[in-house]
Amino acid sequence: MAECSQADSGDASRHHTMDKSIILPPDEIFRNLENAKRFAIDIGGSLTKLAYYSTVQHKVAKVRSFDHSAKEAAGDKLYEISVQEEVTARLHFIKFENAYIETCLDFIKDHLVNTDTKVIKATGGGAHKFKELLERKLRLKVDKEDEMTCLIKGCNFVLRNIPHEAFVYAKHADSEFRFQTTQPDIFPYLLVNIGSGVSIVKVESEDKFERIGGSSIGGGTFWGLGALLTKTKRFDELLQLASKGQHTSVDMLVKDIYGGSYGSLGLTGDLIASSFGKSATADKEFSKEDMAKSLLHMISNDIGQLACLYAKLHQLSRVYFGGFFIRGHPVTMHTITYSINFFTKAMLTSSPKTDVHIAVVSHIYNETFLCVQGEVQALFLRHEGYLGAIGAFLKGAEEDNPNQYSWGENYAGSSGLMSISPEMNPMQRARSGTFDMLEMDRLERQLVNLHLLQDPSSYIPDTVDLTEDAPAREYWLDCFEEALDGVVKRAVASQPDMAESVERAEKFRHKYRHKLQTLRHQPFAYGSLTVRSLLDTREHCLNEFNFPDPYSKIKQKENDSALKYYQKAVRSLEELSWEQRQFALVRGVLAGNVFDWGAKAVSDVLDSDPEFGFEEAKRQLEERPWLVDSYDQWLQRLKGRPHKCALFFVDNSGVDIILGVMPFVRELLSRGTEVVLASNSGPALNDVTNGELQILTERIAAMDPVIQAGLKDDRLTLIQSGSSSPCLDLSRLDKVLAMVVRERHTDLVIIEGMGRAIHTNYYATLSCESLKMAVIKNSWLADRLGGKLFSVVFKYEVPAGGAHANAV
Repeated sequence: MAECSQADSGDASRHHTMDKSIILPPDEIFRNLENAKRFAIDIGGSLTKLAYYSTVQHKVAKVRSFDHSAKEAAGDKLYEISVQEEVTARLHFIKFENAYIETCLDFIKDHLVNTDTKVIKATGGGAHKFKELLERKLRLKVDKEDEMTCLIKGCNFVLRNIPHEAFVYAKHADSEFRFQTTQPDIFPYLLVNIGSGVSIVKVESEDKFERIGGSSIGGGTFWGLGALLTKTKRFDELLQLASKGQHTSVDMLVKDIYGGSYGSLGLTGDLIASSFGKSATADKEFSKEDMAKSLLHMISNDIGQLACLYAKLHQLSRVYFGGFFIRGHPVTMHTITYSINFFTKAMLTSSPKTDVHIAVVSHIYNETFLCVQGEVQALFLRHEGYLGAIGAFLKGAEEDNPNQYSWGENYAGSSGLMSISPEMNPMQRARSGTFDMLEMDRLERQLVNLHLLQDPSSYIPDTVDLTEDAPAREYWLDCFEEALDGVVKRAVASQPDMAESVERAEKFRHKYRHKLQTLRHQPFAYGSLTVRSLLDTREHCLNEFNFPDPYSKIKQKENDSALKYYQKAVRSLEELSWEQRQFALVRGVLAGNVFDWGAKAVSDVLDSDPEFGFEEAKRQLEERPWLVDSYDQWLQRLKGRPHKCALFFVDNSGVDIILGVMPFVRELLSRGTEVVLASNSGPALNDVTNGELQILTERIAAMDPVIQAGLKDDRLTLIQSGSSSPCLDLSRLDKVLAMVVRERHTDLVIIEGMGRAIHTNYYATLSCESLKMAVIKNSWLADRLGGKLFSVVFKYEVPAGGAHANAV
C-alpha cells in the first residue's frame, strides 16, 4: 500500500524533522554522482528515496613476481608491489524529505557528467505527483514501476546480500536489537506492509509472490483517528504522544470486568478486553497521550493477530514488517512485537502438537541466549525504508542482471541505524531507525555458503556480540581507537612517494574515529557489533582514502626473509621421529601465528625488536597443557587413515605462512591428503593474499620437491576465499572455492589465527573434522578466557558419529 501522505506544516516544521542527510554537505550525500549511470526513485507521502549506480575508481595493491631464472643476488626481492587504479560498481541509496526534493534534483542535474541514461524508474505513491518535476529537472523520462513488485525485489535483495539485515526488537532487553543470522534460503516469508492500510504478501521465490490478505485498518487509520482524537496532525508527534501515554486509563481490561483474571479461559487480568472501553462510561476527559497509546495498541494488536493467523495458515515462521507505520519507530516496533508474541503464544498453547524446540547457545564470553524455534517472530529490517527504491533500481537494471553478483555494504559510505530512544523528541530524532545513506559495492566474486557447515541456518560467525556485552564493547572500542595512530603511521609509510598521503591518512583517521564514536552511542548501527565488524569498518575506511594495503611493504620484507629459512626448517623437521615431528609442526604453526601486526602486543615487539624471529616466538608459547588442548586426540587421529582433502584457511604473511603453514601442508601431502589453501582475495592487515601466496608457493616449490609435486599433480590447490577481512564468515565464501571443496570430498577443515578461529568460528560446527589453531595475542582477551598472553587454542573436533569411521 502507498505510504501515508503528510500535510505540509510550513517551513518551520520542516526544519524540525530535517534529515541528517540535509545537514551534510551535498557532495558527501550524492557521492560519485559524476559517474552515475542509472537512476531509480521511490517517492512516498513524506520521504523520497533515490537510488543510482556508479562506477568507482579506487586504488588496489597488485603484486607481480620478478624473474628468478637467473642467479639471485642477496638483496633481490621476491616480487614487486604496485598501486593501480581499478574500476568497480557501487549502488547508492539516499533518503531525504519531500520538502527538499527540488533542491536535491537541482544538485543532481548540475553534477551529472558521464551518464548516458535516458530513463528514471519511479515507484511509490508520489511518483505520479512529482512526474513532471522529475522530467523537467533531470531531463529524464519517468518510467513507473509497480510498487509491490519493487518492495518484494528490494526485500529479497537486502535479505540476500546484507548480513544482520533483519532484527527482533526487544524494548526492555539490554540491547534493543537482536539481529538475525542470514538464512541460506530466504524463502518463503511473509511481508506485512503497513502503509495507509495493510497488505500481507506471501513471497515464495524471486519472482513468485501473492497478496494473500490485508486490512483497511493500518497506518492511515492510526493517523486519521489520532488526528481527530488529539488534534495532532503530525505522525511523529502522534507517536511521541503514544510513547508517553497509559492505555489502561482508556482501555477496559479483563480485571475491570471480572475483578481479576478469567482463569477458565486463560485470560490474565491485565489483558485488554475492550479498546477504548472506559471512554463510554467514565465521566472524565482523557489525555491525548492515553488516547494515542490506546489507539496504537488497538491497531497494532489487530495487525499482529492478522499476521499470526496468515502465518499459521500458510505455515510460515518468518514475518517481516515494513511500511510507513513502522519505519524504525520504537513505539510501533514494540507494540507490533508484543502483539505477535501474545498471539503466537496463544496459538502454541491451543496447539499441543506444535513442534517447538528450545535451543540454548552459550558463548565464550559467558553469555547465554535462549531462542525458540518454530514460533512466529516479528522481524524488522535495517533498510526497510529503501526497499521500494532498491526494487525500482533492480527493475531498471535487469539487463545487467545484478542478482548474478554478490554485494557488500560499504560501511565507510553508509549511515548507521540511528538512536531510537522513545524518550527522544521526534523532532530531534532525524529519521531515527533508518539509514540516511546506504552504499553497496559489487564484489568480484559470487559468495555462497560452505556446504560443510552442519546447520547453515543456525551458523553465527562471530563468537561474541559486543552489542550485548558492554564491558567487552568498551574494551574493544578503546582498543581500536588507541591503535589508530599506528594504523595512520603504517598507511603513510606504505606510500612514501605520494606527497598527499599524509593528508589522506588524516582524513582516514577522522572518519574512522567518527565511526567509533557513533558505535559507542549506537552499537547496533551496522547490525551486531563484533570485533569483525570493527576490523571491516577500518578496512573500508582505509580503502575510502586509497590505502588499499598499508602493510604491503612489511609483508614483502617478511616474506623475503622467511623464505631464506624454509629449507633449514624442513631439514630440522625431517631429522625428528614421526611423533616428535607432528608436535613440532603444530608448534611451528602456532609460533608462526604469533607474527600478527594486527595485535598490539606483537606489533610493539616487532617494532622495538626487528630481530624477533621464529625461535623466539616458539619460546613465547605456553607449555602444554594449553588453554584449549585437543592435541592428544589429533595425534591419535593422525595414526589412522589419511584425510582425503584438507581445506586450510591461512592467516599471516611471512613466518606464519612460510615457516608455519607450509611445512604442515607438506606433511599432509606426504600422508596422501589433498590440500586446498584458502587465502584472502584482498588485503587486510598483514594477512597473506591469494596473489602473494601464488608467488610464495611457486618459489617454495622450486626448493621443495614435495610442494612441487603437489602443485604439478593438482593435489595442492590455491584458491581465494572471497574475503578481504582478518576474520572469516563461512556463509560468504567464494563460489569457486565452495565448489572445489565439494568436488574433492573435503573431510578436514583447518582454521588458523585469532581472527578466524577465535573472534569468529570458535563455535562453528562442521559436518566433517575440524582443527582450529590460534595464539591469543591480546592480554585482555586471554584474561577473559582464563589464560594469559600467548596462550594456545588447539581445538580438534569430530562430528557426532565420525570417530569410528576415522579409526585405524
